[in-house]
Amino acid sequence: MDEKSVKNYLIQRLNFSSESIKLLNIYVENLLKYNKKFNLIGKSTESNIWSRHILDSAQIIPFIEFNNNTSIADFGSGAGLPGMVVAIFNQNPFFHVKLYEKSPLKANFLRKMGILLNIKIDVINKDINECVISAEYIVSRAFKKLYKIIQISRENTKESHKVIILKGKNAQLEINNASKGHTFKYKLKNSITDMESKIIILDINKSE
Repeated sequence: MDEKSVKNYLIQRLNFSSESIKLLNIYVENLLKYNKKFNLIGKSTESNIWSRHILDSAQIIPFIEFNNNTSIADFGSGAGLPGMVVAIFNQNPFFHVKLYEKSPLKANFLRKMGILLNIKIDVINKDINECVISAEYIVSRAFKKLYKIIQISRENTKESHKVIILKGKNAQLEINNASKGHTFKYKLKNSITDMESKIIILDINKSE
């Protein structure tokens, strides 16, 4: 999809407000600007940033309930994908978005974007393995293998939660490999940006 088509989809299908689209414009402009100095996204994907990164991140929104005092934790947020896109969409001031990013450069970029866009985010510049995480949703894109994400989400979290992960064509293979060491319930949804990619939705029950 081109930029115009993506924006139409965001508004008509995912209920982005006109104000959120304005914020996305600013975010994309700065993401491309900073990408000239830092490796935030692949250079080859810059020309297709709206579909490849923004829409790809935004497609997880229908699987999140934006209730009061609810939060998401974005593992390995990088340039803020998908967490920053979710934060821009979010209209509930009591819904918290936590961006976990190990790289100081990328964490600094995320903080700058939070200030510039005037959106509520918490940037945690630590190794995810060293963090105690409290969140109802864990999201991840281009981070670690599924089995490792499940391991971290079970060992480092306080309560039961959902995990929403954007994966490529090997999604089912990763599920099969992860199931050898973990027991979990999952749903597999088709990506709207890539015919071969998938969205994996897991229920992690801490009482099990």
